[in-house]
Amino acid sequence: MFLVVGLGNPGPEYAGTRHNAGFMVVDRLARELNIPVGRQVFFSLTGRGQLEGRQIMLAKPMTYMNESGRAVASIMRWHRLTPADLLVVSDDLDLPVGRIRLRRAGGHGGHRGLQSIIQHLGTNGFARLRMGIGRPVHEGTDVVDWVLGRFTPEEGPLIEQAVAAAAEAVRVVVTVGLEEAMNRFNAGPVR
Repeated sequence: MFLVVGLGNPGPEYAGTRHNAGFMVVDRLARELNIPVGRQVFFSLTGRGQLEGRQIMLAKPMTYMNESGRAVASIMRWHRLTPADLLVVSDDLDLPVGRIRLRRAGGHGGHRGLQSIIQHLGTNGFARLRMGIGRPVHEGTDVVDWVLGRFTPEEGPLIEQAVAAAAEAVRVVVTVGLEEAMNRFNAGPVR
């Protein structure tokens, strides 16, 4: 089984915020693959289905961002998954809005959700798909306010395209492999 985890914060007050880019991708995949993500287990909303003959689980941790690792580690232990079976989708301040980037492994880059997952799994050797949310445009804007804020109307079309591209990238990772997905989707801005 392949586990795709979208990071975000639970609750309607966080829906559509920059920090919930991972949830947006999982929600889109759930619609496209007809996999309801509503079963609450392992501190997460989950759903299971098939993608071109491969079993896939979609998960949205309900632990809040800073405790995402607790949810991910619980799912992985129960299903006896390895880091090679995991793809985490998160937001990234260092990528402009509309860009996505796949990586085989790496540090957390200050992202508390990734930091928690690394801590709970004891490794940073898992794939991640980063969704660009950009940095605050106004000097003095607090980063927490920025990531918990909503995309501007001008950014709306860019984030829609990025979410669609990210969902397609996840499909390629699961069905063809991470290397091919990296070659295809790391090339430049979302088109």
